[in-house]
Amino acid sequence: MIPHGTLYLLPVPLSEAPEALLTLSPRLLDRFRQLSFFVVETPKTARRLLKQIDHPLPIAQLTLSPLTRETPTAQLESLLAPLRQGHGLGLLSDAGCPAIADPGARLVNAAHTAGFRVVPETGPSSLLLGLMASGLEGQRFTFHGYLPTPEIARNARLVELEKRSRAVQETQAFIETPYRNEALFASLCRTLHATTQLCVARDLTGPQEWVWTAPVSEWQRHPHPDLHHLPTLFLFLARSSGRGD
Repeated sequence: MIPHGTLYLLPVPLSEAPEALLTLSPRLLDRFRQLSFFVVETPKTARRLLKQIDHPLPIAQLTLSPLTRETPTAQLESLLAPLRQGHGLGLLSDAGCPAIADPGARLVNAAHTAGFRVVPETGPSSLLLGLMASGLEGQRFTFHGYLPTPEIARNARLVELEKRSRAVQETQAFIETPYRNEALFASLCRTLHATTQLCVARDLTGPQEWVWTAPVSEWQRHPHPDLHHLPTLFLFLARSSGRGD
């Protein structure tokens, strides 16, 4: 039985491949199937997932309210309406965990402000999976989401983050819109120091999953796998000044 007035944060698969559904636990699938009100990043994507997991209600009977970065703050109150009516409400991102590099964080904050219970469910997270597989510093790390798109601004930000990584031995992690992965990877190889450890984690949990960590100098010498249109997490750790750079 779902307690009234609870916002559930529901992770979704990282990949669109059918086998990615296996990354969702029975507990999480049960939670999806118990709810009929959802706030989602993209309704079309959410409808496809709810059909794949065999939600017991017809999709037409489910309420899928969109939340994007452009959603006005004043509209957040109306998105919480099911909670005020005593219903459970599920929050979904397009991929992975909601509210991580995703507009859902605004709704979570609004729910706390309004006094509603917030329950995070466990599921696939590209940040944690990539950090686990990278072999880089896992105790001190920062996830920056998206870096600036213009090349000059992006390169300047990379220089800043590398200095920070070197100074405090902190892993820096970020993502990019899949069709701009190649441009970001090129900037990393041009901008970072040759000894900086760079990890590329592609299509995590998907059919083209590939994770590799190596010094930037090695990435510069060898061809890298295709990153175009594939969700990718980038991480790096700069050597401290006392370690030979």
